[in-house]
Amino acid sequence: MPSSKGKVLVAMSGGVDSSVAAALLLRDGYEVVGCFMRLGSPGETLDQLEPFDSAGVSCDPTRIKIGHQGCCSINDAADARSVAAELGVPFYVCNFKKDFNRIIDYFVEEYANGRTPNPCVRCNDWLKFGKLHAYAKQIDAEFVASGHYARIDRSTGTPRLLRGVDHSKDQSYVLFGAPRPRLNEMMLPIGGYEKSEVRAMAEELGLPVFDKPDSQEICFVPDNDYAGLVERRREDLAGRTGDILDTEGAVVGKHEGQHRFTIGQRRGVGVALGYPIYVVDKDPESNTITVGDPERLMSSGCAVAEANWLVDPPTPGRWAKCLAQVRYNSEPVPARVRVIDPVALPASAPSPSGRTGAFELEFDEPQRAVTPGQAAALYSADEPDLVLGGGWIAKLTTQH
Repeated sequence: MPSSKGKVLVAMSGGVDSSVAAALLLRDGYEVVGCFMRLGSPGETLDQLEPFDSAGVSCDPTRIKIGHQGCCSINDAADARSVAAELGVPFYVCNFKKDFNRIIDYFVEEYANGRTPNPCVRCNDWLKFGKLHAYAKQIDAEFVASGHYARIDRSTGTPRLLRGVDHSKDQSYVLFGAPRPRLNEMMLPIGGYEKSEVRAMAEELGLPVFDKPDSQEICFVPDNDYAGLVERRREDLAGRTGDILDTEGAVVGKHEGQHRFTIGQRRGVGVALGYPIYVVDKDPESNTITVGDPERLMSSGCAVAEANWLVDPPTPGRWAKCLAQVRYNSEPVPARVRVIDPVALPASAPSPSGRTGAFELEFDEPQRAVTPGQAAALYSADEPDLVLGGGWIAKLTTQH
């Protein structure tokens, strides 16, 4: 019989984290329904939930290879189904082929336009907080859960997003883009545990994925050759040579496309100037990259587009203290933020989310390799685990 605590649609990836998330919710008395996000299937036209066995999960190898064993839809979906069977819960597949191709297109266009994308945040925004919640309503599920290391705090009556207890695994940075009303529907069951505890629970519960390794790659770039993917999707970029410049504008070498480089990159630049050099700038219009010493990577601030606030935003124009995280594998640092008019941002700044708000950040201490196209997540200066919101870095406001 359905549980009085409500029905939850759990995004099950086939990994240990989402598997334990489903098990914990089941233990706590929720009615759990597992759901695997299918990323592509040849000839697929459905746009709905399908039972796993009738869905026949597969990928189209002529379009894209996903996962380090060739296709995550085959291997990971089978693992997710095995976990669902062990738990005795229904298991469905969501067709996200169309939406996932949108994410790949975004990824490609960002590199083509000289920015460095973060597809994991976009995936959460467009799929988990969009399409997945729509699917949940199809089955009358009140909540959508995932295996992210973050927490939803409901103790104050108004749900708030917090960092995971295990700060070394914290994933709140990739969740800042959730629309604020979605916090009412989100559940993050493993956010209160250390990773080692999650694996131990999986083994105790007899889940077949308890020792499965964590994914360390962008799922649609299994070989880490993102430049190859960009060139397959944008053939006009393949073999497009350009100049490598020093900070004085002198040509010091040649490269095979600015999309092959990221700000802060040191290895593989292809020139030697007698001292350590890094990519400090890129220009997609002239197809040039600029190299220089590490001091050139330091920035005191940035302007951020597509602002999404999970709390009431600061009064426009007034500075407020905060902590800012400007890349996935970094710690939030002391800064101050103020809401600004989006007209101050570059006209070319993308807004695929449709959000038009903007804010400016000033760091207490200059930060290294702050990069347009990356996400900036904000945390409370007074309550460091509290996520205030975030956005997408549009330009650097000061650089050394």
